[in-house]
Amino acid sequence: MNKNVKKIAVLPGDGIGPEVVAEALKVMNIVAQNRSIQFNFSPGLVGGASIDAHATPLTDATLQMCLESDAVLLGAVGGPKWENLPHAQKPERALLKLRKELGLFANVRPAKIYSALIDASTLKPEVIGNIDLVVMRELTGGIYFGEPRGVRDNGQEKVGINTLVYSTSEIARITHAAFDLSRKRRKIVTSVDKANVLDTYQLWRDVVNSIAKEYPDVKLSHLYVDNCAMQLIRNPQQFDVILTENMFGDILSDEAAMLTGSIGMLPSASLGPRSAMYEPVHGSAPDIAGKGIANPIATIASVAMMFHYSFDMPAEAMAIENAIEKVLNQGYRTADIAENGKVPISTQEMGKLITTALQSELK
Repeated sequence: MNKNVKKIAVLPGDGIGPEVVAEALKVMNIVAQNRSIQFNFSPGLVGGASIDAHATPLTDATLQMCLESDAVLLGAVGGPKWENLPHAQKPERALLKLRKELGLFANVRPAKIYSALIDASTLKPEVIGNIDLVVMRELTGGIYFGEPRGVRDNGQEKVGINTLVYSTSEIARITHAAFDLSRKRRKIVTSVDKANVLDTYQLWRDVVNSIAKEYPDVKLSHLYVDNCAMQLIRNPQQFDVILTENMFGDILSDEAAMLTGSIGMLPSASLGPRSAMYEPVHGSAPDIAGKGIANPIATIASVAMMFHYSFDMPAEAMAIENAIEKVLNQGYRTADIAENGKVPISTQEMGKLITTALQSELK
């Protein structure tokens, strides 16, 4: 098998997903044209689009395609059209199944402020000026997957049940990933839990403390989740790698995203021992779907993460990130990050500007 040929499962999904994924694929093609790498894109339906076509959010065929790919690029899933479906049939179930079946236990969500966008944040410039943090979220355990679960009738009323479960091995795996990443950054890990209330999180803290002994060069601290949420707004520059479990990571990473001015700016990588999936942090945004005004930067930045983590091409990943920053420094903005009185550009225009800048970066 030619190592320079990569098979990519492309799942545009719902809402603005197809629009932003289209621009990200253009970026990948620019890299292919300038480097000795070839991409074979395999398109598939996921989420609401798959429900409409196949009456399921994820078909066995699409799952198998993802299992056989070198990486998965996903847009977004969900929307009002499918909100009233039974829980097990909703578009979001596709994401949970992909994560579980592909073994994607580590979700890496960076939040970095671009200097050109400091004024786009709702926080004061001196608060967010130098933020460059990563939320390392455990992705395949916790309350999203624990059993028993469901809604039951006890004869008098209905009772909803979700179970918070973590094993030592699950905690250890994500903890090692966080500490290993921190060694490539500022060597600071903040572990987030609720150990003062819940037994599961006491186990989490105990395992993290045990593993920290293997990383004497990394500074470890612990925060309860409520304090962490406050500190992200009060003093986000203190954070480097935030290590946390599934549900807390879901919430805190969205909060961190808004520090940068728009959730449309933030990429993510979901990593496992054999596979990886890349997707923007934002949702499907059905209210702006089809209008050509969505911000494609988060998806393009997710592709940069793909080059870094899946293809071991850090120079190309950096070239994509530099191209994004160059376009922002030139003053171009989509509607979500445009300043008052400034005319925003379209999704396609932003994509074209970034690919042009990338062409220059790769020379």
